[in-house]
Amino acid sequence: MRIDYKLNDKFDLGLVIPAFILFCIGLAAIYSSTLHNPHATGNFNKQLFFGAASIILFFVIYSLPTSIFKTLAVPTYLFSLLMLLVVLVIGRRVSGAKSWLGLAGLGFQPSELAKLGVVLILAAFLSRKNSAIDSFKDILIAVSLGFVPIILILAEPDLGSSFVFMGLIIVMLFWKGISLFGMFVVLSPAILAVSSLFGVYYFIGGLVLVILSLFMFRKDIFFSASIFTINLAVGFFTSYMFKALKQHQQTRIRSFINPSADPLGAGYNAIQAKVAIGSGGLWGKGFLAGSQTQLQFIPEQWTDFIYCVIGEEFGLIGTLITLGLFLYLFIRVLKLASTAKDEFISLVLIGILSIYFIHFIVNIGMVVGIMPVIGIPLPFVSYGGSSLLASMIMLGIAANVYRTRKNYT
Repeated sequence: MRIDYKLNDKFDLGLVIPAFILFCIGLAAIYSSTLHNPHATGNFNKQLFFGAASIILFFVIYSLPTSIFKTLAVPTYLFSLLMLLVVLVIGRRVSGAKSWLGLAGLGFQPSELAKLGVVLILAAFLSRKNSAIDSFKDILIAVSLGFVPIILILAEPDLGSSFVFMGLIIVMLFWKGISLFGMFVVLSPAILAVSSLFGVYYFIGGLVLVILSLFMFRKDIFFSASIFTINLAVGFFTSYMFKALKQHQQTRIRSFINPSADPLGAGYNAIQAKVAIGSGGLWGKGFLAGSQTQLQFIPEQWTDFIYCVIGEEFGLIGTLITLGLFLYLFIRVLKLASTAKDEFISLVLIGILSIYFIHFIVNIGMVVGIMPVIGIPLPFVSYGGSSLLASMIMLGIAANVYRTRKNYT
C-alpha cells in the first residue's frame, strides 16, 4: 500500500496509462493498415522504434526541474524558427509540402517542435510581471509571436499545422483572461479569412458583422477604423493566398464545402473513411478483417485516417474506448492547469491541452466528414515519429508538473 501511495504521489497514472493504451491501439491499427502494403511494411517497426525513443524522452523531461521550462522558452522558440527556415531550404517534399528534414534515414517535421516552442514563449510572455493582456500592444505581440512560425509553415505549405497554431494562440489568450473585445480583435480576422474562402457574399456578410460589433463595443473611431482595416486586409490577403496555393490544396479546401463534388479526387478519402467507419457496426469486423483497410481503399490510412481503421475493425465500441481515453487524458491535463498557482505553468499546460485537443477534434472530424482534410495526425495513435515524440514530450511536461505540484499548486 505504501509503495502504491508513493507511486501515485509522484507519478500521475491518469496521464500515462491512457496515453500508453492509445499508443497500443495505434500500433494495432498501423500493423493492420500496412500489413498488405509493400511500400509501408516497415512503418510498424519504425513506430515501435519511435515509441521506445519517446518513452526515454518522456522520462528525461519528467525528471527535469520544473523551473527549467521557463528558462528554455526563448531558446526553444528561436531554435524551432531556425529549423522552420532550414526546412524551407533543404527540406524534402512529402505530399506536396516541403516540411520534412531527413535525419539518418528518418524524417523529422520541425513544425511539431515549433508548436511546443510557441506554447513556451507565449506562456513566458503572458505570465510576465505587469502584463496587460487587454492592451492592443500585448495582444499584437502575443499574436505576432504565434504568427511568425505560421507564416514559415504556410510557405512550406502546411495548412494543417498552421491551423493548430492559430487555435492554440486563441486558447492561451482566453486562458490568460482576455476581455470579450480583445477576443473579438483576435478572432475577427480569422473569421473574415475563412468567410473569404466561401465566396464574396460570405466575405461581405463577415464585414457587416465586424462593423456591427465595432458599433456595439463603442471604441474610439480611429481604433475601430484600424480594426476594420486589419480585417479587410486579412480577407483580401487570404483570398490572394488561396489563389497562390497549389491546385491540389485548393481542391482540398473546396472539397470541405462539398466532398461529394469530387468523389474520386479530393473528396475520396473523406467518403471512403465514412464508409469504413460505418461498416464496422457495433463490434467491428475484427482485427485484420476490415475490407476497406485490407484492400487499401484509403491511401496511407495509417496516418491521418487511422481512426477509420479503429472504427472498421473494432466497431463503435473501439471508437468509444478511444474517445473515452482521450477525454480522460484531457480532463487530467485541464485539472492540472486549473489548479496550478504559477501562471506560467498553467499557461503551458493549457497550451499543451489545446494542441492535443485541436489535433483530436480535427483528425476525427476529417474522418467523419465534418472537418476539412488538412493532414493532422491523431496524437499517440497515428503513424509518425515527429508527432509521437512531440506528444510524449508534452506529456512529460504535464507529468513533471504533477510530480512537483506541491510547489506550483
